[in-house]
Amino acid sequence: METERFILRHWQESDADALFKYASDPEVGPRAGWPPHKSVEESLEIIRTIFSGEGMWAVIWKETNEAIGCVGYLPSTASNLKIAETECEVGYWIARPYWGKGICTEAMKLVVDYCICVKGFTTLWGDYFLDNPSSGRVMEKCGFVDTGKETLCPSLVVGADRPVRVMKLK
Repeated sequence: METERFILRHWQESDADALFKYASDPEVGPRAGWPPHKSVEESLEIIRTIFSGEGMWAVIWKETNEAIGCVGYLPSTASNLKIAETECEVGYWIARPYWGKGICTEAMKLVVDYCICVKGFTTLWGDYFLDNPSSGRVMEKCGFVDTGKETLCPSLVVGADRPVRVMKLK
């Protein structure tokens, strides 16, 4: 999948340096529920174990051919939310130098289309920490609506004790 500015492709081990470069930023990971990466080796292990799933894509900036973020979906069995088998949870993060440029919204629109048209999910869910409203705005721009519900995501490494706002797209 691609746009004029970036390509979504599966993560490769060769992306470890770029992943570390951006995922070590203390402002990035905690906003998405994970701690900053401490080494290139840790980033490589994340690529091998977490980002290797079918529904995870690296956001590759065409100008530099560098991974600048991640976008994807989790099936019900891996979701932070209690959802049905025909539903999924979407998520994303982008490197701080690329914040405020509409990249997450653009990438999420591709994932939404994929989840509905290719995977056939009936409902898409998302959530964001209350202190990160810009993430909620990304979902709103992609057609998600606020459910009015807040919950905790105990499986998160960072922020398990912080409420998230739950969003939904039918």
